[in-house]
Amino acid sequence: MLYIRKAVYIFVIAVLTAYSFCASGQSYEELLKAAQAGDVKGVRQFLDRGADPDTTDPAGFTLLMIAARLGHAELAALLVDHKANVQRRSPHGDSALMMAALGGRLPIVELLIARGAEVNPKGWTPMHYAAFEGHAEIIRLLLKRGAQKDALAPNGSSALMLAARGGHIDAARVLLHEDADFRLEGANGETAMSIASQRGQGEVVELLKRAGAVR
Repeated sequence: MLYIRKAVYIFVIAVLTAYSFCASGQSYEELLKAAQAGDVKGVRQFLDRGADPDTTDPAGFTLLMIAARLGHAELAALLVDHKANVQRRSPHGDSALMMAALGGRLPIVELLIARGAEVNPKGWTPMHYAAFEGHAEIIRLLLKRGAQKDALAPNGSSALMLAARGGHIDAARVLLHEDADFRLEGANGETAMSIASQRGQGEVVELLKRAGAVR
């Protein structure tokens, strides 16, 4: 009987909290606006009134994804402290960690990995995204946290190929220092060397040659 009373009490408190949030006049749009602005105090008020930390915008991006994409590190920390799902994917298949890696948001990448975000998901990975934009420090961190340096993306590209494509010399250097395989071939037989050559990325070509690449 005591257990039942306790369960009913918890349920009533949850309902009243949710009602307080809805009746306060603070809208869904205002919550999204606060998240986009990185307004930690504002978002905390919504959470305290019962807002779901995994609330999504109309495009399907969670509050944590918004914070990760825009670089709001303090807001991201608040959301994970309120049990936001760090593994959640957007309709496009991107996680908050992938968005942070793409945007070069190093503090958020560190936070999400520390809170258990998947470093080696199937398909596109945070490593691919960081290499595509040439974020060498994020690549270095991901490698330290167990990221697979030679994983192939759905289009057949490795992180080294993506770095070579963009002419990201520092990113390529970090990958080669960790023995990324420059011999890997993409879907059409392309390698990091051939990609860099075709795109006129001379510095990357010379770096690959010094590492031993010939094609």
